Amino acid sequence: MFFHLGAACALQVTDDRGVVVSFDKPPQRIVSLLPSLTEMVCELGQCQRLVGVDRYSNFPASLKVLPQVGGGLDPNIEAIVALKPDVVLMATSSRASERLRALGLKVVALEPKSHADVKRLLDKVGQVLDVPDAQRVWRAIDAGVSAAAQSLPAKVKNSRVYFEVNRAPYGAGENSFIGETLKRLGAQNILPASMGPFPKLNPEFVVRANPDIIMIGDRNHTGMQDRPGWANIRAIKEKRVCQFSVEQADILVRPGPRMAEGARIMAQCLQDKAR
Repeated sequence: MFFHLGAACALQVTDDRGVVVSFDKPPQRIVSLLPSLTEMVCELGQCQRLVGVDRYSNFPASLKVLPQVGGGLDPNIEAIVALKPDVVLMATSSRASERLRALGLKVVALEPKSHADVKRLLDKVGQVLDVPDAQRVWRAIDAGVSAAAQSLPAKVKNSRVYFEVNRAPYGAGENSFIGETLKRLGAQNILPASMGPFPKLNPEFVVRANPDIIMIGDRNHTGMQDRPGWANIRAIKEKRVCQFSVEQADILVRPGPRMAEGARIMAQCLQDKAR
């Protein structure tokens, strides 16, 4: 945590770009531009330090009163500066970090993409916030995912699953955090790790793979069975499609404190649809 350098307390954090960010005291005014990081701050008991968020940070509900500063990838720089944050938490993929740094703001760029990343970044965010034992949050997530897996009957094992994250279509591969959860639940992913975490797919690939179960959000579901050949996919023919509400989809596509809840949603789908 904070250590003494002469008379002043100091902290140095290395972010996911390898940039070292120094603080002389724990930041009290935080802008977060990535929902999973926003949720980590709140789960660590520090929601009250948030003074602004991106437009997708909508959990917990108390955040709705905060100023929104645009999207995480293309935030409103002027609105962020006006909030006078001590630190801006954002994704490594955001284009705004250099502009914010040039304006004298401290930026910590972090991007969780796997279970291991969530575990690691909870420590990193805990370090920035000067919160001890941030790993208690990871232990609760990990135990929750294990409990969801243990709740499933044997018939679920080996169900071949396609999880669509976006209607281009993009799917969740084996080595994405969603794929890691599916694996822990005992399901087989039709998208191998070699395709990358969230590959853009030729729709024909899914037809050929012929999954037993499809998991998809409400936003993407419309017109799915009208895609060429998709009416013949086993999951669609046998009505083994889990359609997630907008709220459920938000939980499922965020690598953060609600991953155990995401595992329970996926486990319920497997239980309902496995044959």
